Amino acid sequence: MAMAALRREGRRFATPLISPRPIAAIRSPFLSEEDAPLGVRSISTQIVRNRMKSVKNIQKITKAMKMVAASKLRAIQVKAENSRGLWQPFTALLGDTPTVDAKKNVIVTISSDKGLCGGINSTAVKISKSLHKLNSGPDKENKYVILGEKAKAILVRDSKKDIELIITELQKNPLNYTQVSVLADDILKNVEFDALRIIYSKFHSVVSFLPTMATVLSPELVEREAESGGKLGELDSYEIEGGETKGEILQNLAEFQFSC
Repeated sequence: MAMAALRREGRRFATPLISPRPIAAIRSPFLSEEDAPLGVRSISTQIVRNRMKSVKNIQKITKAMKMVAASKLRAIQVKAENSRGLWQPFTALLGDTPTVDAKKNVIVTISSDKGLCGGINSTAVKISKSLHKLNSGPDKENKYVILGEKAKAILVRDSKKDIELIITELQKNPLNYTQVSVLADDILKNVEFDALRIIYSKFHSVVSFLPTMATVLSPELVEREAESGGKLGELDSYEIEGGETKGEILQNLAEFQFSC
């Protein structure tokens, strides 16, 4: 009986260690768990070659996209830098007086309509909020004029009651001076102000934008500041030709300065 039991146990442990099925018969690129050693995964060289080829094609497409983007960026950068020649003469003539005391302040916040611009839009909104808080007082009025969807999304949620005007979808077409002058005229007709505080991000380099505030005063405030002396007092040294009065000239200067 003991010998019979040993023979039965021997038949139990006498299973083959190698699968009788040949590996070549497996059609899948991956070996089955029964055929591959424990923890080892096999893949055909053809799949590796195809993957390498697709990665190289993606690299070529990405390189072409970078070249197109760099070309577009360069063209827009040249336009932005050349446009500064429009408003720099006003800074030389009228100066920039951010500390002027104005009862009606309108904060013009400029942002983009879309795009992953990061701190460009959020910084402009933060400065606008800080300026609104700084100029607040019992006898002062602060309003917002918003350009762009990104600033609108934040300020409508936080300061809806102080928003005077919202203009969006400005970047569907390339901007030129004619379009911007119509936009500025629309703002001037619908908003009463003593001082316009324009908050925007000034281009410095591809990775650097400087948060900037430009101040445009109303004709009445310009005339008041000119009479009190200072930088604006130099306006009286210019001769006025033609039939226009000083107030009309200051009105034209304020509108043209805001457009620029």
